[in-house]
Amino acid sequence: MNPACAVCTVMVGASLGIARKLGVDDTIIAVWFGALMALGGYWLIKWFDKKNWNFKFRNKVLMALSLSTVIPMYFGMLTYTPQKYLLYLDKFLAVYLLGALVIPLTSKLYQYMKAKNGGHAHFPFEKVVIPVLTLTLISLILHFIAK
Repeated sequence: MNPACAVCTVMVGASLGIARKLGVDDTIIAVWFGALMALGGYWLIKWFDKKNWNFKFRNKVLMALSLSTVIPMYFGMLTYTPQKYLLYLDKFLAVYLLGALVIPLTSKLYQYMKAKNGGHAHFPFEKVVIPVLTLTLISLILHFIAK
């Protein structure tokens, strides 16, 4: 499975730093950061496949390792403030995990839609449009909820 091209992954990462400097709300950045780290996990899995490195629960461990990169942010840029409404998770962390879930879920959705269409995408770059559109919609919803 190839979740995204390397250029797209790098561009999302670069744009997050720019967005933060421009004053974009941290919850919106968290959605995209979670998706970026999920992509990083998939790239790490692909690299381990290429090296033929296998061990029990490898993919789960690598994805957890990739997603755990959010933890150091709480030692510098963010303050952990758990909220009662969602399992006592911090708002940034909850939205981060939501963004991370978008990648595998939209990938499964794309595979389903492609299978229903005779193994072909409905339009060019459908594989890219589905997760980007989903992340954009979540960002818009969060933007209007935050106001």
